[in-house]
Amino acid sequence: MILIKRTDEPPEADEEILRRHCVLNADGTVLEYLTFPLLERTGIVRHLFSTRLGGISEGIYASMNLSFTRGDSTEHVLENHRRIAGILGCGIEDMAASHQTHTTNIRRITAADRGKGISRDRDYEDVDGMITNEPGIVLVTYYADCVPLYFVDPVHRAVGLAHSGWRGTADRMGKCMVHAMQDAFGSRPEELCAAIGPSICRDCYEVSEDVAMQFTDMGADILLPGKAPGKYQLDLWLANKRILQQAGIPEKQIAVTDICTCHNSSYLFSHRASGGKRGNLGAFLMLEPQAG
Repeated sequence: MILIKRTDEPPEADEEILRRHCVLNADGTVLEYLTFPLLERTGIVRHLFSTRLGGISEGIYASMNLSFTRGDSTEHVLENHRRIAGILGCGIEDMAASHQTHTTNIRRITAADRGKGISRDRDYEDVDGMITNEPGIVLVTYYADCVPLYFVDPVHRAVGLAHSGWRGTADRMGKCMVHAMQDAFGSRPEELCAAIGPSICRDCYEVSEDVAMQFTDMGADILLPGKAPGKYQLDLWLANKRILQQAGIPEKQIAVTDICTCHNSSYLFSHRASGGKRGNLGAFLMLEPQAG
């Protein structure tokens, strides 16, 4: 299986962007997931980004589908979450899921939210960003081309996870998350570590002029001419990186994915590559549970 890199030059050993992990399930299948070494080095979090490998869903959802809303069997989706929980060392009752509607709404997640959206009903809506400083609670957001944004504050021991499609990026979700963590936990941008997860790359993401015009103030290199008049190739990776830097996070503390969901649709779900016939990937992030 070939994963498309952002550049022709392989990263140096000490500049590894994403790390691949394989786990053998009890049924003999292989579960594969991705982590960011930058976030691992903080020493205070457990996190991952799922792939399509290792679940029990079938057909267009094969096999690690994490969406309850696209027509897959609920029991299949629950079992897929359980397999992810096993990797993180938690239960699905420790997870709290977003309700993504392409907003910049951010919710502070507490112990009262455990299990919501997965093992029990959710009592909130229109939440694309989540933050917490409570250990052992797993923040969960879902993807199939949009951009996952991870945030870790190793000083104040807080984390954040956000879904940022083109609308969220145009509205600067990354900046909103930094401000939310500042207000809630006293986080300082220069102390944060952030990661931009697997999502659609510029070469695969052609947009119309009305969408492109919302990014003209982010720099000329965010957009390239598309294949037809009035079309543009939008670089969501660079746009989000620039938003995080403008919010005060140092470049050396931002990891940017080198894997495109659309180029790798047999490995990662892609809405564009599948024409909407697909499941969802998941981003998971938690503060390490406290000992005892």
